Amino acid sequence: MDSAEPSKKLRILLMPFFATSHIGPFTDLAFHLAAARPGVVEATVAVTTANASVVRAALARRGPSASGNIAVEVATYPFPAVDGLPPGVENLSTVAAADAWRIDASAFDEKLLRPAQEGLVRERAPDAIVTDIHFFWNADVAAALGVPCVTFHAIGTFATLAMRHLIAAGVHNAAGGGVATVPGFPSPDIQVPITELPEFLRSQSIIRFPSSDRMISSGKRCLGLAVNTFFDLEHGYCDMYVRNGQVKRAYFVGPLSLPSPPAAASAGGDSHQCIRWLDTKPAQSVVYLCFGSLTHVSEAQLRELALGLEASGKRFLWVVRAETWAPPEGWKERVGGRGMVVTGWAPQTAILEHPAVGAFVTHCGWNSVLETVAAGVPVLTWPMVVEQFITERFVTQVLQIGRRVWPEGAGVRSTRSEEHELVPAAAVAQAVAAFLEPGGPGDTARTRVKELSVKAHAAVGEGGSSHSDLHLLVDDLIEARGLGAETTVQ
Repeated sequence: MDSAEPSKKLRILLMPFFATSHIGPFTDLAFHLAAARPGVVEATVAVTTANASVVRAALARRGPSASGNIAVEVATYPFPAVDGLPPGVENLSTVAAADAWRIDASAFDEKLLRPAQEGLVRERAPDAIVTDIHFFWNADVAAALGVPCVTFHAIGTFATLAMRHLIAAGVHNAAGGGVATVPGFPSPDIQVPITELPEFLRSQSIIRFPSSDRMISSGKRCLGLAVNTFFDLEHGYCDMYVRNGQVKRAYFVGPLSLPSPPAAASAGGDSHQCIRWLDTKPAQSVVYLCFGSLTHVSEAQLRELALGLEASGKRFLWVVRAETWAPPEGWKERVGGRGMVVTGWAPQTAILEHPAVGAFVTHCGWNSVLETVAAGVPVLTWPMVVEQFITERFVTQVLQIGRRVWPEGAGVRSTRSEEHELVPAAAVAQAVAAFLEPGGPGDTARTRVKELSVKAHAAVGEGGSSHSDLHLLVDDLIEARGLGAETTVQ
């Protein structure tokens, strides 16, 4: 086929939700879309002004190749004025815990947010739009401009479909105790206590969530759905999207964090330090702990966690977001070189890939799940918010690549911090020690996750399922826009 420079490029505008956990995967998708057709695809990530640095940091971690023939740009639009939010606070990772709902509320408010987003779309005049599920109105904007629209899910199919099935089954405003069973799923049965369901399923929220019918209708108007997952990971759930008629086409293009950014192990002083520290430890001897960019852990819980890690007797690398937190008196001296605490950002991909890491205590955020699967590291689960308790069931019951830190029935867990009981130090110590014990449950989980790791790398490799779906997505966007087959470079 003629591979001459096309006369017109495919310009894709990507619009993520206001959270680093969404902006990162959207930026990775932009990079991979542009890399799939160098010189043909130009991708632009559109964010509010204060979030532009998040995109640039994600691109920088991709290394020098991101500035070569792979065209990814950043475009900005103004964040709306929201009562209670100081100027410049536009991301769930930077907002105070008590005000996080204000970010969510603004994201679902079409009257508040659509004018700025639509203004940017019309100004940029893209050939295609990739939108987060929050911004359902972008399907209407795309239709008005006569360009294709694709919805992109930054979380997996299991959790997303579970929430949709619970909504369809009428699990709304579920109060009190009890357990909800996810209907329409293959074995095993997925049961989630009401306290562990996302807030929008539990109560009448002050956030004006769009109706399920409106969001599904929006999805049907789009060309299709792209998901940051790979078929062999969620094969029992991937086909449900198309089979139940919620979308026309589905593209499973993850893990988008692969291939690992070459700069991950060398960016930042703390990064150098923690990687060098890991270099001194035996293989599979360190438990890595990180609760993501959204989670706020109380000082009381941090204390219990610190004492539990001390009592476990195991080596640990712990990322703590609370930069002002101080461990119990004498704790650092007692732990000594057996443990290391990193405040702020840490190079998670490089850490998980390090041979010294034997387990990962995770909040079950989807990005972390994909990264640990890609690295072949088993997990101890500690979910805290939104869909994380549902994803935990996928990790522990379906994939069986880990187990809970706090056993079922040991105490009340909840998506509301005021209901979530304190996980005691003794439970932390017991879980960590048992999981890292040779011949223990961690070894069984490690065998399973290493098999999935091979499949993850195969999926994004030449001819793999995610590689093929990514190229199919580009081809379908080109066809939908009517650019012609001559723009497809072989």
